[in-house]
Amino acid sequence: MRLDRSAIEAAVRTAYTDHRNDSGGKNAGYIPYLASVNPDLFGVCAMTADGALFEAGDTGFEFALESISKVFSMAWAMEKVGLETFQEKVGADPTGEPFNSVISVALHGDTPVSPLVNAGAMSTVSLIPGDTAEDKWEAILQVQSAFAGRKISLSDEVNDSEQSTNFHNRAIAWLLYSGGTMYSDPMEACDVYTRQCSTLVTARDLAAMGASIANRGINPLTGDRVVSAANIPAMLAEMTMEGMYTASGDWAYRVGLPGKSGVGGGILAIMPGKLAIAGFAPPLDEVGNSVKAQRAVAQVAAALGLSIYKASEYSD
Repeated sequence: MRLDRSAIEAAVRTAYTDHRNDSGGKNAGYIPYLASVNPDLFGVCAMTADGALFEAGDTGFEFALESISKVFSMAWAMEKVGLETFQEKVGADPTGEPFNSVISVALHGDTPVSPLVNAGAMSTVSLIPGDTAEDKWEAILQVQSAFAGRKISLSDEVNDSEQSTNFHNRAIAWLLYSGGTMYSDPMEACDVYTRQCSTLVTARDLAAMGASIANRGINPLTGDRVVSAANIPAMLAEMTMEGMYTASGDWAYRVGLPGKSGVGGGILAIMPGKLAIAGFAPPLDEVGNSVKAQRAVAQVAAALGLSIYKASEYSD
């Protein structure tokens, strides 16, 4: 199936227009910085696997990457330790619990079951090679930048806000350590994980990061390979199972695209081989997914007839 560019442009603009005045949801209140972001901001983007960008709204506003960062640290850990080892050490199953659940960790013997919730994300960070926390952090920052096609930077303001409130994650890190699934110092892994969530991206960046996955691991803007093509199916599988937290099953049922959300208001969805769709709006639903961005991204996918579960999508 070939995507008509005028159809993509129309889908993006219509989704923005249809949802820009939507109400409902509220900013994440447990992180002071996120609570302070203008709730009226809203942007929608799509980028094809060959780098064509379509956008509407506040697509140049920098927001906190938050949990979407888990996808890119996961990609690097898979790259460095291999898919089999990664699955064995971190997991590849949905938790059925909120993204910061302690109960899920305890029920599974103090082990993670998915890299896309907080427990598994910290375990993932601990797997990334590096003699020091700074080595791990620099590797993660470089990976985010490689996927985005530009230099991504840490926001000290976001990081300070996160580090001062991450006591829950510190407790999870120690539980993982007691279960033998924390592969570095637990507080070091928690610190680096918190930093990876505190970088700033735009909806355009998010679309480029997703397009690099859609393009089988090659950033369409730079032409650089950022992850092995062989690892893409596993990444997409992880996103399908846990990328939208406890709404992941509903998202797969309704939208049919691997996705990932973040409490900063970002949503990313990917049609392999074709394009990525990104949305941003700070107010979240009760699960932790952006209300407006979720609706807009789903509408773009539906307008273009995209779903990984439609066999016809894989033929031109």
